Amino acid sequence: MCPSRPPDSTDLTEGDLSMPSPTDHTTVIVGAGPAGLTAALGLARYRHPVTVVDSPRAPRNSASAGVHGHVGLDGATPAEFRARAWRELSRYATVRRLEADVEQVLTTADGGFQVVLGGESGEPLQTRTVLLATGVVDEHPADVDGFADCWGRSVIHCPFCHGEENAGGRWATVADNAQLAGLSAVAFRAWSEDTVAICEESMPGLETARQTARGMGGDVVTGTIRRLHHVQGALKAIEFTDGRTLERETLVWTPRQRQHPFVRRTADALGLAVDDAGFIGVDDSQCTAVPGLYAAGDLTNRWKQSITVAAAAGATAADALHMAALLGAVRH
Repeated sequence: MCPSRPPDSTDLTEGDLSMPSPTDHTTVIVGAGPAGLTAALGLARYRHPVTVVDSPRAPRNSASAGVHGHVGLDGATPAEFRARAWRELSRYATVRRLEADVEQVLTTADGGFQVVLGGESGEPLQTRTVLLATGVVDEHPADVDGFADCWGRSVIHCPFCHGEENAGGRWATVADNAQLAGLSAVAFRAWSEDTVAICEESMPGLETARQTARGMGGDVVTGTIRRLHHVQGALKAIEFTDGRTLERETLVWTPRQRQHPFVRRTADALGLAVDDAGFIGVDDSQCTAVPGLYAAGDLTNRWKQSITVAAAAGATAADALHMAALLGAVRH
């Protein structure tokens, strides 16, 4: 795995290793969310050359009304967050922004990487190190009418992120296992006194889940959701396939997630470690199983996804990337 240890007094002695110029070790960051932008700022402060490849597509969180839980940015819209970050980065001469999609990341014979761009974006980028910070793709249910209109507003993936803005109304949460259903029926009492879990009728352990929920003042409702009735994204009722409706103002639904196609291609081609759900494995320095290739943010962890966690991972990666260049750990 990649080095993350700071040098001790013997690491930098003459003759122990070469001291490459920082310009010999450019880093390409793929993705301009909290992880990628924080890493870019950290590297900029080291005067480390960095190219940030920013997709021209709308960011994953563009539907959100605001960023929450990160001190100094609470309530800022995603667009405001990105605009401020790019203004700050524009002050650093070592940072380059490139608007393009990435097709794949390949290794090169000299131990570096080639970042292949999509379409007519130009020649592949040759680099010594790469940070993948793309986030993931949320798989919205295509057969639920109204989901896209409510997503990020009254259909939320994370109560910590959006609970305060939806507090006070009637809540429901979609659960895919009985134990989670029993607990989640009352897990959101900080924001709502009327909460239920929704799960499939065929779910094993359903009656135990219902008893658990009712014993704590909640309930479990069964059915398959067909439509979300709303007014300009404000949820009013949930309709099931059998025609029943359930009046609710907030629905907690964490959809399945997948890696961006190029990340999957890169993981397959380079043999990256991934877990059962496809999330990229990294060490404490955010390095993957391939030396010089790092990953930070939501693409590495299903259950620790927030702006603060992603930013922290980006800062960790920046330190490790610069140290790798300083120690010459990634050679030509």
